[in-house]
Amino acid sequence: MHVNESAENYLETILMLSKTHPVVRSVDIATELNFKKSSVSVAMKKLRENNHIVVSPEGYITLTESGKEIADRIYERHTLLSSWLERLGVDPKVAVEDACRIEHVISAESFEAIKRHIR
Repeated sequence: MHVNESAENYLETILMLSKTHPVVRSVDIATELNFKKSSVSVAMKKLRENNHIVVSPEGYITLTESGKEIADRIYERHTLLSSWLERLGVDPKVAVEDACRIEHVISAESFEAIKRHIR
């Protein structure tokens, strides 16, 4: 299942926030990403229409099975790539920034090869 980079970032952010917040709301996402609430609202509408999230009447955002699958994939790529780059001697801030870009464009085949090589 393929979604665009922006949607992947939103889904990954929802996943990460759900690990530290009792509930995730649009305002939490806007704060985390430093985006306007209106931009987040538009993105949440698209994610909801594509069945990647469910929004409760109270405004609590939950990943659906497909949304969680995408978020887990991107989060795994991000954490593995950033830690690998750091071990190679890349400054931690640069490693996180580069991993954030790479995680969206690397093929599943290349990522699996890197994963096998690292582990």
